[in-house]
Amino acid sequence: MKDEFLKNWDTQMKKGLLPLFVLHIIAEKTCYGYELIERLKEITGFDITESTMYPLLTRLLKEGLLEAKWVEQNTGIPRKYYSLTKDGKSKLSEMKEASRTIFSKII
Repeated sequence: MKDEFLKNWDTQMKKGLLPLFVLHIIAEKTCYGYELIERLKEITGFDITESTMYPLLTRLLKEGLLEAKWVEQNTGIPRKYYSLTKDGKSKLSEMKEASRTIFSKII
């Protein structure tokens, strides 16, 4: 029972922090979706599926935090690259500060 509680808590925590990590990664480097999934796993250990990532990216686009552009590739199909908007940079800064404040109280 205790393991189930921690598993559920871990899942919810990751779900809540996912937008923060995605914005942080994109702030460092413009990325396409699959690249973002791989980078997220490398940095955080989060194993996120495409069915989780792409709806999040769509939501962040609608919120005006990201912008996207299609880029033709020498081989294969075009890729959609995501970058932060001015508002996205501002919100990321606010999210980082809020996270620092919260976690500094318990860690």
